Amino acid sequence: MVFLVALPLCLGIALASGAPLFAGIIAGVVGGLVVGYLSKSHLSVSGPAAGLTAIVLTAITDLGSFNAFLLAGLIAGVIQLVLGFVKAGSISNYFPTNVIEGMLAGIGVIIFLKQIPHAFGYDPDHEGDFGFFQPDGENTFSEIFNIINHVQPGSIVITLVSLTILIAWTKVKFLKELKLVPAALIAVIVGILLNELFILTGSPLAIGSDHLVTLPVPTSFQEFTNIFVAPDFYAITNSKVWIVGITIAVVASIETLLCIEAADRMDAQKRYTDTNVELKAQGIGNIISSMLGGLPMTSVVVRTSANNNAGAKSKMSAIIHGFLLLVSVVAIPAILNKIPLATLAAILLLVGYKLANPKVIKHFWERGKYQFIPFIATFIGVVFTDLLKGVALGIVISIIFVLKGNLKRAYHFRKEEYGDGDVIHIDLAQEVSFLNKAAIKATLMEIPENSKVIINAQDTVYIAHDILDLLREFKATRAVDENIKVKLKGFKKAYQLENSDGFKNTVTIEQRYDAMKRKMVDVEVEKNKN
Repeated sequence: MVFLVALPLCLGIALASGAPLFAGIIAGVVGGLVVGYLSKSHLSVSGPAAGLTAIVLTAITDLGSFNAFLLAGLIAGVIQLVLGFVKAGSISNYFPTNVIEGMLAGIGVIIFLKQIPHAFGYDPDHEGDFGFFQPDGENTFSEIFNIINHVQPGSIVITLVSLTILIAWTKVKFLKELKLVPAALIAVIVGILLNELFILTGSPLAIGSDHLVTLPVPTSFQEFTNIFVAPDFYAITNSKVWIVGITIAVVASIETLLCIEAADRMDAQKRYTDTNVELKAQGIGNIISSMLGGLPMTSVVVRTSANNNAGAKSKMSAIIHGFLLLVSVVAIPAILNKIPLATLAAILLLVGYKLANPKVIKHFWERGKYQFIPFIATFIGVVFTDLLKGVALGIVISIIFVLKGNLKRAYHFRKEEYGDGDVIHIDLAQEVSFLNKAAIKATLMEIPENSKVIINAQDTVYIAHDILDLLREFKATRAVDENIKVKLKGFKKAYQLENSDGFKNTVTIEQRYDAMKRKMVDVEVEKNKN
């Protein structure tokens, strides 16, 4: 199933990138065989990524040749390898779960919407283009509205038959037991046979070559060997090559880490992937792909979710998909070119629906606004921009909520009345960072004259020096001027110094040293007087 999904995506992404079509296939083969073998992920599948198409297209134009671009891809692979060794993959631990789920739901909606035109036989937007705004000037929604003038009845019939097969395979008991026979493969075979029948009978339902998979067919061994292109190492001194290489390394690494987090979320067995090993695997994969003339790759959500939906339990499915890509393009390209895009659209429609299941949206709605808002923001951002921008939006909103919550939970404030004034209790939280400075400062400024303030740090593990300085300044200035008695409780001994008034103050090591020096000077002066 992953092979059937990956084949048109590899070709479509190569087409969108302005690269040779086989460059996408090479990346798919290397992503399956090499990265699949080296990776520790059980579900993730790597290949050419839609998120890199704009970068690749611009880079090939700016660098002047595809060979020079391949050198940039090789540099990107080396950088990813280094990132793996310095353990940069640990950054994935800081991606919030609601943002990852929002990304998956957004990608699911994109996949679903993008396949609707293909399901009706309208194929101007190639497979693999997941951007909202398309190169032809249309967008995801306008493309759907344009279907009405370009309906292919044969594509609709094949889409419906394929969907029936795919759904029946999950609902009918005896079909569910045929686990060795993938439903997607049956749907593809039936789709090919149906269209061949339409062609033989001269039916108006026959689907033309414009609506079938289009894979180049080498006619000789020489043509086949010409597929493989080497990087232009003479371009090593070109600064633009290095800039492109760094850009690809950063974007590809972030997309890979996001996909790995998503794959681990999908895994029914809840296994975790070593992301540092994944970066090394991706680096080696990109080096080999570039050396053979292939596109740069990442771990890809579409292939990974298709893999999970097909019931994958180990990385063998990713490796086998790479092997099938290799064998098929060498041995049976003519047969592959008979596959209707409508059949593949049916497969991807179900993949998209499962990713964007309405139950997920309901789940985060029930968990409250602090979980739902970052989720829905990521979801909308991914649908209407792209994966990285959508995730960045979700993470920014999550950080804002964390900061807001942190400000609220920095301390507990309560007030009691007594004869000569108020007793103000400020109980600090376990961790009080510089982010809490503004809130604590505002609270201290509102304390009335002639009050008694008790600041309790008994449960506090960490206090930032900014906060200590703030409390120290308050006690030494405003508290003195406005007759506010300050008592500090539970502060670490390393920051305590007894004052003459019996209240403990907090000081730094330098301030303690200065106090000791002043005391020594006073003693010396007293001696001189005597």
